[in-house]
Amino acid sequence: MKIISKILSIFLICSLFVGCSNNTIKDDTQQQNKKVTFLLDWTPNTNHTGIYVALEKGFYNEVGIDLEVLNPPEESTTALVAAGRADFGISFQDTMGVAINENDNFPIMAVATIIQHNTSGILSLKEKGIDSFKNLEDKTYATWDNALEQATIKQVMENEGADFNKVKLYHSTVTDAVSAIQTNVDAVWVFEAWDTMNAKVNGIDYNFIKFKDVEPSLDFYTPVIVSNEKYLQENEDTAKRFLQATKKGYEYAIENPEESAQILHKYAPEYDVNMLIESQKYLANEYKAEVERWGYIDENRWNDFYSWAYEKGIITKDLTNKGFTNDYLPE
Repeated sequence: MKIISKILSIFLICSLFVGCSNNTIKDDTQQQNKKVTFLLDWTPNTNHTGIYVALEKGFYNEVGIDLEVLNPPEESTTALVAAGRADFGISFQDTMGVAINENDNFPIMAVATIIQHNTSGILSLKEKGIDSFKNLEDKTYATWDNALEQATIKQVMENEGADFNKVKLYHSTVTDAVSAIQTNVDAVWVFEAWDTMNAKVNGIDYNFIKFKDVEPSLDFYTPVIVSNEKYLQENEDTAKRFLQATKKGYEYAIENPEESAQILHKYAPEYDVNMLIESQKYLANEYKAEVERWGYIDENRWNDFYSWAYEKGIITKDLTNKGFTNDYLPE
């Protein structure tokens, strides 16, 4: 009996030791998770779904990252990331171009595109008959008085033989496009995945025309994930692990749009879940579109847009190959 008691005691001690060792391993793993901050450009929406899916599914934890999503500030997300106030964030190629043009040393770098193509265009009620950019003549368009914005409208109208000077400009920043086109505004610049899907869900008969379908140079990258150049140089491995988990989140959203919309709805319950589902189904075909590698930025398309902006005088410097890299993307 004494021998049996000793054996049981040794077994219990070993069991406790193994249990403690496992807890130590778990604690060490948790301590090794690198804190990474991600700054949104706007309130949570379907552009951000892959981030929230990766959080919900534990994809960041799998690669040793503790991700904190920061709410959008009043200041420019682009400027804050460049200043090192967040490790990563969301920006847009057009916004980046203006910033880099104003400051040669502006330390911002796009490391992935969320959507492969520019899905923006003009939304209007079908009864207004704006089924081409030419038909914007004598119509009221809501402008936020941005040089690039108005140059874009002018370009697509000229491509169709129309006169931008015949557009009635309504100077206002529209926050609810669907409501606006039902009041005193005929046409609003929107992104198809959001306001157009909102119009669809609400049973509104609408027309939507894309800029890129009329002028290929306007197929710029929007939105993109950006980081500070210094951060990337000092945290190369972390950046690659962050993008590995983010890629997994977006690819999951591509394969499971309805479930992913439900996940996003947990973080953005103020939105109609049916609208989120419609938007997610649309973006499932847009996140990667025709490319095999999520996040990949095509050099020629990036440069074509900046060349166009330079020709139009929106930027005054040659920004060829400035502001982007594919080096941190997983294969």
